[in-house]
Amino acid sequence: MTDHVSITRQDNGVVLVRMTRLDKKNALTGAMYDTMRGVIENAAAEGTRAVVFAGGPGVFTSGNDIADFVQRSAGGAKGSPAGDFIKALATVEVPMIAAVDGLAIGVGTTMMLHMDLAYASPNALFRMPFVDLGLVPEAASSLLFPRLAGIKKATEYIMLAEPFGAKEAEAIGLVNQVVTPEELEAKALAAAAKLAAKPPQALAHTRRLLRKGSEETRARMDEEGALFAELLRGDEAKGAFMAFMTRK
Repeated sequence: MTDHVSITRQDNGVVLVRMTRLDKKNALTGAMYDTMRGVIENAAAEGTRAVVFAGGPGVFTSGNDIADFVQRSAGGAKGSPAGDFIKALATVEVPMIAAVDGLAIGVGTTMMLHMDLAYASPNALFRMPFVDLGLVPEAASSLLFPRLAGIKKATEYIMLAEPFGAKEAEAIGLVNQVVTPEELEAKALAAAAKLAAKPPQALAHTRRLLRKGSEETRARMDEEGALFAELLRGDEAKGAFMAFMTRK
């Protein structure tokens, strides 16, 4: 285990990345982001054939650890561990699969847009509270969510920050299937094993073809990141973060 993230490497080339900071609802610190980014950035070089992201019972991740995020991002979000992880999601060369049980807040929702496959339990709850925190969305979600769900639903999820459950996530195509909590991780690992067993060059080329337009995605990430950094230094975000930490 490293920095509240456990990494399990299987003989078939599948790597299970599990967030383990359950006492804090898997709120992500900079160190956790760095650990997860290292896994996906070095995946091809280390012979990894597929990566599975999972949390614990009842929680995938509650998003950023606000206190840690504010401290590390004092100079702006650009170049932050969170921002670096988000950028890595758009450049990773191997398939990524998610197993979501419980809360999937902020990045817990937006990273689903970059997963090749995703499965959720009926307990999954997705939410993107960026505007409520005085910020803009991340991970090119302002580009990818309207394409996935339509502009009206994207507005509901991103501007109103309305939460939505596993069935709705399945209906809009954010996750592939809703399965029981007991079956969830096994389902994700089985899908990863199937992908890992396929001819690697054919799989890599096919994945790139399916994700054509990644340059546009990265450009939108940069645009969001610049606005995110600007707003992070503003009074609205400072006030929202202070209210959040006071409430906690």
